[in-house]
Amino acid sequence: MNNYKLTIQYDGGRYKGWQRLGNDENTIQGKIESVLSELLDKKVEINGSSRTDAGVHAFAQVANFKTNKNVSEAQIKNYLNKYLPQDISITEVMEVSDRFHSQYNAKEKIYLYKIWNQEYSNPFMRKYSMHVEKKLNIQKMIKASQYFIGKHDFTAFTNAKSKKKSMVREIYSINIEENNGVIQIRVRGNGFLHNMVRKIVGTLIEVGLGQIEADSIQTIMNSKERRQTGLMAAAFGLYLERIEFEES
Repeated sequence: MNNYKLTIQYDGGRYKGWQRLGNDENTIQGKIESVLSELLDKKVEINGSSRTDAGVHAFAQVANFKTNKNVSEAQIKNYLNKYLPQDISITEVMEVSDRFHSQYNAKEKIYLYKIWNQEYSNPFMRKYSMHVEKKLNIQKMIKASQYFIGKHDFTAFTNAKSKKKSMVREIYSINIEENNGVIQIRVRGNGFLHNMVRKIVGTLIEVGLGQIEADSIQTIMNSKERRQTGLMAAAFGLYLERIEFEES
C-alpha cells in the first residue's frame, strides 16, 4: 500500500469549503477525489489537514491518500492538474511513510487574513480581502492580539456545534502588518475550531475601529458566550498559508 501526500493550492470562492458533503462534489475534497478515482479506477478518499470553510482559500493545504495501484508521483500530479478545475492546483505529490496522516500529524497551522483598509474599494482585491473603509488603529489591534496568545478555551470564538470536543486550543503568535493599505494578520497555532480565525480577526477589526476595548478580549474569552463576540470576518479574506508536521 502506497501513501501519497498532496500539497494543494486553491481559490475557494466558488466552493462549499474543503470537506466533501454527502454526494455534493462542489467541495475541494470532492473535486480531487473525483479525479483521483478516475485515475486509479477505484473510489478514493483523501484526508485533509484542515477543513477550510466555504469561500476560504489555501496556499498550501495538505492531504494524503493510500492506494495499491502502482502509480508514480509525477503521474498523479500531472493527471490531477490536467483534469482539475483551474482554481485548484496540486503543487507537490510525495510518497510518504505509511504512518503519515495529514490531519493527525499536523502540529502547527498558519492562517493569513487580508484586509483592504482604504476608503475606496480595490477591484483587484475584492474577492481576496475584506474591505474596511474606516482607518484601523493597528497599535490597538496588536495590543488586543496578545490576549489570544497561549492556551485558552475558545468557545466564545467559534461556531463549532459539538459540545463533546474540547474547545481548548493554543495560539503561538499573531502578527499584524500594514503596507500601502493592505493589512495582513497571521495567526499561528496548534489547531483551530470552526470559524475561529474569522471570529478572532473580526474582533480585532472591532478593536481597530474603536468599537470595543482591547482589554475586553479577556472578559469575552472568560464568558464562553458566543453572543459576546460580534463581527465575523468575511471568508474570502482568509488563506490557509502553511502547515507544519511532526515526524511520522
